[in-house]
Amino acid sequence: MITAPPPALIDIGANLTHESFAQDLPEVLRRAHLAGVGEMIVTGTSVAATRAALDLHRADPHRLFATAGLHPHHAAELTSEAMEALRELAADPGVVAIGECGLDYYRNFAPREAQLAAFRALLELAVETGKPVFLHQRDAHADFVAMLREFRGSLVDGVAHCFTGHPNELDDCLEMDLAIGITGWICDERRGQHLLPMMKNIPADRLMIETDAPYLVPRSLRPKPASRRNEPAFLVEVAATVAVARGETLAQLAASSTAAAREFFRLPR
Repeated sequence: MITAPPPALIDIGANLTHESFAQDLPEVLRRAHLAGVGEMIVTGTSVAATRAALDLHRADPHRLFATAGLHPHHAAELTSEAMEALRELAADPGVVAIGECGLDYYRNFAPREAQLAAFRALLELAVETGKPVFLHQRDAHADFVAMLREFRGSLVDGVAHCFTGHPNELDDCLEMDLAIGITGWICDERRGQHLLPMMKNIPADRLMIETDAPYLVPRSLRPKPASRRNEPAFLVEVAATVAVARGETLAQLAASSTAAAREFFRLPR
């Protein structure tokens, strides 16, 4: 029996430095390969996580790439020393984007003033380095858009990572020519159904997919995984859901999203 090879996919956001992957990362990467996920962008959410992401890149330079950033939850950690460390890390060719950065008023783990200051500092770093920016926003759309509009003309590019918003928020992001990252949130029948009709409104060259592993395991996976941990191999479920919503085949969605990611992050061909 001849079976078709899996589609070639790129996971644009995976937190592979998370402690849940400490014991079995080689096996996780093997499963990703078997599922057709050829390359993964490892998210830098702090100085330490950025260093760890860059270490993963150096150990596997053809499959794993890093971002250099500070999640808004960690915004209060932005000292001058931390900023200098991020600047040094961002200069490495293995770092393909600045971020994760942005605003999170849902959790407010850091004061809003600290979040805004850190967001501005990282946008300035993205302008300085000429690298695209990997963006986070939750319950902070107005401030997020206001800050981005100030910088958008100087940024080489940006992606609204893990987009979960509503049509007006999508319109704002597309009006600023941001790429859109879609996660397993779209596979959640409880809270992600509103995303489905929006998928046709995203230009194919601005639509990318991601797992945000170990978070947001797709609830539509069958059989259900034994663990609640998400991993890059499950990106296929996100791709299939987005493809159906767009009226495309999985192969079409895989080809366009992979091409978009390769262009956005300037990955080797």
